[in-house]
Formats: sequence, structure tokens, C-alpha cells
Amino acid sequence: MIQLTDNLFDIRAGNIRIDNPVVLSAMAGITDADYALSHGKDAGLVILGAYNLDEEAVSAAKEVIARGRPEFVFEDPLGKILEEIEKYRAAAGDDASQIAISCRSATIGPLVEAAKVFEEKRVIMELDLHCRQPEFTKRGMGQGLLEKPETMIQMIEDVKDTGVVLSVKIRADVVPNEIFVQILDALGADIIHIDAMSEGAGANPGVIAACRDATTRLIIANNSVRSFDDAKEFFSRGADMVSVARGSSDENLIPSLSEKTEKYQKETGWYNSPSHICKGGDRRGLAFCCPPVKHCALRKKLEEVGFEPQEFINLKLSLVNGTPLEGGDFTCFGSMAWCCKASKPCYTRDMAIAEAGITPADYMRYKKQMADAILRQIEMKKLEAALAEAENENDDPENPGNDGLI
Repeated sequence: MIQLTDNLFDIRAGNIRIDNPVVLSAMAGITDADYALSHGKDAGLVILGAYNLDEEAVSAAKEVIARGRPEFVFEDPLGKILEEIEKYRAAAGDDASQIAISCRSATIGPLVEAAKVFEEKRVIMELDLHCRQPEFTKRGMGQGLLEKPETMIQMIEDVKDTGVVLSVKIRADVVPNEIFVQILDALGADIIHIDAMSEGAGANPGVIAACRDATTRLIIANNSVRSFDDAKEFFSRGADMVSVARGSSDENLIPSLSEKTEKYQKETGWYNSPSHICKGGDRRGLAFCCPPVKHCALRKKLEEVGFEPQEFINLKLSLVNGTPLEGGDFTCFGSMAWCCKASKPCYTRDMAIAEAGITPADYMRYKKQMADAILRQIEMKKLEAALAEAENENDDPENPGNDGLI
């Protein structure tokens, strides 16, 4: 059964709650505590850095500085990072946003050491797989780490073993987006921060839409967010959060985005609701679908996620049992379990909402909870299928790879 939470935005990364979906992005040599205090006001998350943790990273940063780009270079990087964390929290006080620290290192040890400290301080670590400056990439950092997949995997696994909440920032289209997102998901990344840039074309919200069905992890969309309309476009494609980098030079942008997003959430109940499945929406749109009684886009989507039609019907009815969405005898299919988005005109659905004593925004919040539950069931089915496949392989006497397996 679904039920509402008291949080306006129910955004959680691991054990860290984020108050709103607007993020100040890391910018090397720029985003420190002072910059976050002056330009990141009202953000749900501020990402400081990128900071360079080992000798190779510091050497690369010095070369970058020599050609005129800013970078952070410190004799004691971790010590300085801790100073910045305390400086920001002390100055921001009760208004402090959650903090993430963007990090680069050619070696794993310094990342693990930092991750242990960040976990203790309840700070998110962001691993930079995004930087494309040649000084870093030729040393196997930023995008250069993608050419060393075994090192990248080991790095993420060792960092996650510390218990730290981990964000990984990537640039779209460097490697196949959906596959890369699935790998990061499997490795345990809590947040996937995607620079949704298409070379020569600027921001491409379609990148986010393509990744949304590939993961249930939090997605931060980045690139060219300079207005609430830009943010809404990313939200409608499945971004949980949006991040602002260079646009934050306007000190009013992040406060304005936060205010407008909060207002939009209160008005609509689901700030990043998807399109209907028949309009190309992602899997979350299953919450708005009719029963699968005719051949339509829903049938194809159910096949994609592994649901039998009756199984889908039973699931949705069970999720609304005992909730206001159970009602609606006079709607098309006798329950608001099957009703569409509140933004789509429908007088019978609106009558059912009113009769249930809830608002349209409440209705959409219930639909979001339904979508979350459906996604969890999809993930469970994927796990069951993977376990069944592994068991079949182990039971196959002709499979040479099953020696010693239980």
C-alpha cells in the first residue's frame, strides 16, 4: 500500500536527506566554501571542488594553472577540504545545504582515505570521471579513467566499501550512456551526475530520458541550466535534481530556481513527473496507465520490464488498497489506480479526487509513491531473473565455468 510522506521533496542519497533538487556544481578552482556561501544560497546540495588529492593530480593541476585555467592546489589537500567543510557549515548555520566534495586522484589510496573522513562527517563524495583537460586525462583521471575500466571499478568498489555516500559525475556520449549508467548502478553509486551535453549542440535532455530507465539511482542533470524552464525540461525527462555551474555567476539564479521548484512541487505534487507511456514517458509513467486491455504502448513496456498483464493489474490494485486512490467507481476503470496525470483534462478523475477529499497535488504525490513501488517491483523481477539464470548455469554439467560453485 502507498502512503504519503511529510517531506516536500523526498530526496535521499544513502542516509543523507537533500531538501530540494537544486545543486551548485563543482567548478575546479572556483567552487569553495566562500563561493558556495555567496552563490549557492538555498541549494539542496553544494558540491565543492574539484580537489586534487594525490601527487599526480596536483602535478596536473599545476600544469593547468600554468596555461591560465583555475585549479585548487594545496600542500595538505584533505586537511584543506576539512577546513572548507567546517567554514561553510559554520557560516551557513541552520541554512547550510548538504555538501559533496568532488575529488580527483590517479591512485586509489587517497580517495579511500578521504571517503572514510567524509562518511564520518556526513559529506557526499563525488568522483570526477568528467574532466577532459588533457593534463588529467593523460594521467588516467577524469575521462581518462574510462580507458582504465579495471582501475575505475576497483576505485568505486573500494570507496563504497567505506560506507560513504557516492556521486559519480560523467559526461554524456563518451561511452554508451545507458550501459555506463547500469555499470555505475551495479557498483553502488548513490548518485549519477550527468553532464547532458551533445557535442556541438549544447544541452540534450534526451540523454537524461535515455538513462532514466537504466537506473533507479538519483540522477543529477547538468548543462546550461539558466532558468526554471531549463530545469523543468530536465525534470520532465527524469532528472531527480539539476545542477548549475557557470550559470551560478548570477547569484540570484540558484535561489530563484529553488523558490520556483518548491512552488511548482506544492502546486503539482510531483515536480519531475514523467509523460504518459503512450507519449514516450519512462517507466515511472506506468503509474498513469490504463489496464492493459488493448494493444498499445503499454503492452510493449510491460514486455520490456517483464510484467504479465494480469500481474500488472494485480500490482496496481494492491498498491491503492486502503488509500484514496482506491475510489473512483465512476472513472473509466472503476479506480483512480488507472487514472492519468492531473494536468490532463478529465472531469471524472477530478470528481473522484474531490470525492476522496484530496487535492490534485495529493493525487500526484500518491501516483509518485505508486511509481516508486512499481520500479522497486521491476528491480526485484530483474534480480530474480538474474538469480535464476545463475542457478541454471551452475546446474549445467556442460558448463565448464561451474566447477566449485554452490
